[in-house]
Amino acid sequence: MEHNLAVGLDIGTTKIVAMIGRRNDYGKVEILGIGRSKSLGVHRGVVNNITQTIQSIQQAVQEAEDAAGMKIENVTVGIAGQHIRSLQHSDYITRANSETVIDEDDIDRLINQVHKLVMLPGEEIIHVLPQEYKVDGQAEIKEPIGMYGGRLEANFHVVVGQVSSIRNIGRCVKSSGLNLEGITLEPLASANAVLSQEEKEAGVALIDIGGGTTDLAIFRDGIIRHTAVIPFGGNVITEDIKEGCSIIEKQAELLKIKFGSAWPGENKDNEIVSIPGLRGREPKEITLKNLSRIIHARVVEIIEQVYVEIKNYGHEEQKKKLIAGIVLTGGGAQLKHLKQLVEYITGMDTRIGYPNEHLAGDSDDDITSPLFATAVGLVLDGLKRQERKRVEQQEVEEINAAEVPESNETDDTKEENQETPIEPQAPKERRSFLDKLTERVKDFLDNAE
Repeated sequence: MEHNLAVGLDIGTTKIVAMIGRRNDYGKVEILGIGRSKSLGVHRGVVNNITQTIQSIQQAVQEAEDAAGMKIENVTVGIAGQHIRSLQHSDYITRANSETVIDEDDIDRLINQVHKLVMLPGEEIIHVLPQEYKVDGQAEIKEPIGMYGGRLEANFHVVVGQVSSIRNIGRCVKSSGLNLEGITLEPLASANAVLSQEEKEAGVALIDIGGGTTDLAIFRDGIIRHTAVIPFGGNVITEDIKEGCSIIEKQAELLKIKFGSAWPGENKDNEIVSIPGLRGREPKEITLKNLSRIIHARVVEIIEQVYVEIKNYGHEEQKKKLIAGIVLTGGGAQLKHLKQLVEYITGMDTRIGYPNEHLAGDSDDDITSPLFATAVGLVLDGLKRQERKRVEQQEVEEINAAEVPESNETDDTKEENQETPIEPQAPKERRSFLDKLTERVKDFLDNAE
């Protein structure tokens, strides 16, 4: 497989999407192939049937391979689901020598300390994101490396999840004959695909309405501040239509997509849609006003839950205001009049997020649908990971080439050299915890063989 290619695998509750992309000469991403299949073994973002999930993954991958005319080996996978939660935590370290400047090791020590937090049984820290640092009480420091100080403290955004759920996803990927190249949090992937840097700076809440879950990611000053997963999505709306209109799921889903609206006032009383009856039974007549009422009730519930999370973050406070408002994405964002309803409930500016921020201009309209925001984000993440690896490799080669062995050392200089431990060959790149998590999941799967 070519170097500048990446594959995103979005394992959702409703659908599984495999997307192959590469960076073009202008730095934009071209999508070469896309495959999707019905997701049968996933409930609310969590795998509950390994065999069915493997079959769905293989089907989506096969379709993407056929479209692109190439074989897929490595994939970047998204993790979501109702087991994901986040918390804010502050921690500090006291440095032994305040005469030396703060370096990567100090930050790693501080981050590793956060990892010792006691979690609930089965939970594990997935992601530790430093927000602002303080050095000797001086606040609002974005990058403390190179500064002098004795006490280094930071506020952290800590994302927690069930490690068994993550391993199950790894198991499905491996059993599908694929190599797990990276793991990313799905709200972060969607955010990369649909948000601009200006929005992240100004303050924005991304709401990704999927089939089984609704993910929230809040950014301010370019940093992620809060993440949450609400265990409701488009599927519960379909379920409500099915129950409320006494029709089968397939018909309910079609009704929602074709005629559904989140705003009941839009439909006249005499607008009626006729649905064929089962096995020769009488057709059913459903008023669009009634359909909108059912959808409206559930959507209001989902949006209100998300708004509670936004308020918990402190959006009401002047200094935490989200100037860029709300961006809606995911399959659920295609529901008619949803933008107006969200603005009405929250009083915040709202737009629909399309994943065309980083895509090549001639991309197919299907790909730039909010439905594929996560998959596009995963491709971007895979490409970024590869670029990082290439830079690291280059640096190792440059250092190795520059190192000329000195043979004319005296005993004194030898002793001096022993004082300072030899650094690893490459300059230390701060690996994200998702990279470390990927390694851990890979090791676990290899040992479980």
